Amino acid sequence: MRTAAMSIFTPTNQIRLTNVAVVRMKRGGKRFEIACYKNKVVGWRSGVEKDLDEVLQTHSVFVNVSKGQVAKKEDLISAFGTDDQTEICKQILTKGEVQVSDKERHTQLEQMFRDIATIVADKCVNPETKRPYTVILIERAMKDIHYSVKTNRSTKQQALEVIKQLKEKMKIERAHMRLRFILPVNEGKKLKEKLKPLIKVVESEDYNQQLEIVCLIDPGCFREIDELIKKETKGKGSLEVLSLKDVEEGDEKLE
Repeated sequence: MRTAAMSIFTPTNQIRLTNVAVVRMKRGGKRFEIACYKNKVVGWRSGVEKDLDEVLQTHSVFVNVSKGQVAKKEDLISAFGTDDQTEICKQILTKGEVQVSDKERHTQLEQMFRDIATIVADKCVNPETKRPYTVILIERAMKDIHYSVKTNRSTKQQALEVIKQLKEKMKIERAHMRLRFILPVNEGKKLKEKLKPLIKVVESEDYNQQLEIVCLIDPGCFREIDELIKKETKGKGSLEVLSLKDVEEGDEKLE
């Protein structure tokens, strides 16, 4: 359990906190705030972080975190029907609005923009060359279409939207790449285990003089697979792109 850096001043309803992410909620015409550790609110809401003490700097409910003003007991009962501060903190944490500075918002938008571009690059190819696009090229294309990031939607949802918009401007398709690896038997078995996390579906596997695998991958894994085969087989293995397997338009999920 973390201990928050805080000091108590008089009057006794003042608490000073540092490195705070403020979550705010309005109830019954009054404003209530809680003080959280930065970057922990999203973890709580997504279910990744389950320890409340890792999220809250203190179990106190404030009317103003920056001034250190703690909410009055009667106001809490009037607004929430209870004065159990931990339960009220949970309500505010789940449903309240996270307060961020302009600088933090800009950083968040930049990161989401990059994450969306990475997902698009990972899932799509140029159907003419049958090769994936780089993240930098996708970022440039997103800027060209003036794509505006929406903080209230997931990056995966937005990546689908970006793919639709980019199709109007460039040759890009969602697809899996069908590859054939031919690997020396000795290195092949060990290498297969390393390749497994990068493969979506193994379509066929044949052991003769060599190990031959035909499989489907996400385009974003192509370079890593290519480098892994070259390194582990010291150039004896081969990798061939057989075809592209289109991802159905109706498949609106990105795994």
